[in-house]
Amino acid sequence: MRAELLKDVLKSQQGELDAVVMYNELAKVVPASDRETFKRLAAEEGHHAAVFFNYSNEKLEPNDRNAKLLVKLYKLIGKKALYPLIAKGEYAAAKNYEHLIADLPEVRAVKEDETRHGDTVKALLK
Repeated sequence: MRAELLKDVLKSQQGELDAVVMYNELAKVVPASDRETFKRLAAEEGHHAAVFFNYSNEKLEPNDRNAKLLVKLYKLIGKKALYPLIAKGEYAAAKNYEHLIADLPEVRAVKEDETRHGDTVKALLK
């Protein structure tokens, strides 16, 4: 694998691992009606991390810094302000994965999931 491609794969793998922690931590503080959705999203992000691991073969550790920040933000600004930011991050991830699909076809499904995740989080506001 080209060095630049491996760098992108590792960055993506790290982002997915971090998202697992983020969604699991948010599931602890959000309303009960949103809890299962966040747990499901965490599980799906774990699957995405595994997809990238299959390409990198490097074991990475999740970083909980963003998770802690988002929990604090949730408590400060609430779901009406935070959920759109989370959705925006999911849409950005989907866009960032586009260039990987030509070399890593399995990433297409990950990209589609990220778009769906953005839609799912936005739908929690309705």
